[in-house]
Amino acid sequence: MSRIRDYAVKCLQDEAAAVLNLIPLLTDDFDRAVQMIYHSRGRLIVTGVGKSGHIGAKIAATLASTGTPSFFVNPLDAYHGDLGMFTPDDIALVISNSGQTDELLRFIPCLIDRQIPIIGMTGHPDSLVARYSTCHLNTYVEREACPLNLAPTSSTTAALAMGDALACALMEVRHFRAQDFARFHPGGSLGRRLLTRARDVMRSDDLPMVAWDMKLGDAIIPMSEGKLGLLVAMEGDTIRGIITDGDLRRIMQRWHARFFDLQVKDVMTPNPKRIHPDMKIAEAEQLLNRYKIHSLLVVDEDDHLVGIVDNFSCML
Repeated sequence: MSRIRDYAVKCLQDEAAAVLNLIPLLTDDFDRAVQMIYHSRGRLIVTGVGKSGHIGAKIAATLASTGTPSFFVNPLDAYHGDLGMFTPDDIALVISNSGQTDELLRFIPCLIDRQIPIIGMTGHPDSLVARYSTCHLNTYVEREACPLNLAPTSSTTAALAMGDALACALMEVRHFRAQDFARFHPGGSLGRRLLTRARDVMRSDDLPMVAWDMKLGDAIIPMSEGKLGLLVAMEGDTIRGIITDGDLRRIMQRWHARFFDLQVKDVMTPNPKRIHPDMKIAEAEQLLNRYKIHSLLVVDEDDHLVGIVDNFSCML
C-alpha cells in the first residue's frame, strides 16, 4: 500500500474509533433528550458556529426529513431578527466541540429568556454550554484525525454520528415507517415508488390480448407488436393465462415443426399474477422480485384486464 493511502487509512481508523468511543458516553441524558424532543409541541432549533454549524445544518435536515420538525439557525443571524421564529414550545440543540464558543455563550441567554430548554452537544461535559443544558450529549474525542490535531475531523464526525443516533432513536420512538419517509421525500426515488400507484404507470392502451385458442404461429406477430414480451390469453373477457416471448422460444426449440399446430392454451401459464390499479408501485416491485417475473396484470374489481405493469414501469 502506498504511503498516501496509509495516511487515508489512519484518518479513517481514527474517525471510526471516535464514533465507536461514543457508545460508552451515552447516558440517561440521551434518553431524556429523545423524550424531550418527542413530547415537544414545538420545533427543534439546531445551532452551532463554524464546522459545528455545518454539522448542525445536516442534523437539522436529517431530523426534519424523519419526522421531527427541525431547522438550523446561525446564532449571529438570530441576533438580527431570527429570534422572532422561536417559541417557548421549542427546544434548542446547541452544538460546540469546546462548549466555550463565544457566539453560543452570548446566544444561550436569549434561549433561557424565552424558556427554551437546551440540549447541549459538546466534547467537554464541564464546559459552559454543558452546564447551561438540561441534557448533555457527550461527543468527546481524544484527538483529531488531522495530523496536526487541529482541523475539526474526528470531532465533527462524532457530532454528526451523535446527531444521526438522535434521529434514528426518534424514528424508532415515533414508529416512523418507509411510507412516512416517502411523504417527506415525494421527489425522491423512494417517495415516488411509495406514492405512485399502478394506475399511474401501467400500460393501458393496445394491450396484447389474444384468444386462448389461437394457433401459436399466429401469436408471433401480436407478441412482437405488443412490445411487452408477453401475450394475455383470453376467453372472451376472462383472463385465462399468459405466454411470454421466452415461452415461445423454448416451445419452438422443443416442438420444432409441431409448434405451429399448438394453441396458446396448450402452453400458457394459467392464473397469472394480478394486482389492482391502486396498488403502490413499491408493492408491485416486491411482487415482481418475489415471484421472479417481469410483468403483472392490472385488473378491476370484476377481474377485467385494464393494464399491465412491468419492471420498467417500476423504475421511477
